[in-house]
Amino acid sequence: MARLTASSQDYLEAILKLSEESPQIRSIDVAERLGVSRASVSRALRPLKDAGLIEQKRYSLISITDAGRKAGQEVEERHVALRHFLSDVLGVNPGVAEVDACSMEHSLSLESLTKLQGFLQNHLNTK
Repeated sequence: MARLTASSQDYLEAILKLSEESPQIRSIDVAERLGVSRASVSRALRPLKDAGLIEQKRYSLISITDAGRKAGQEVEERHVALRHFLSDVLGVNPGVAEVDACSMEHSLSLESLTKLQGFLQNHLNTK
């Protein structure tokens, strides 16, 4: 995945989730999902377009590319693993675990993710 800022990763993850709900993704949909202005969305989409992760012609619908889907799924995978670890293993309140996972997902290395997923798999098998 191209090296994206934490903010760009959040936008990509939101676009991925929206694309699973509907093939028609508008800037306003992203803005509402993330609680930001449409102007913020417009600025945030530029690096995603430049990296080939999304496509959008001026004032048109947003579509996620195959590369964008893969990158978004990687971000989401880190998020889910961290949320699961925090809430189910450590007993962190689910709401707090969700917020913390969103912050932590951006800096988790592939090696750490792999180890965490292995731990979680073993944890599930021993319960």
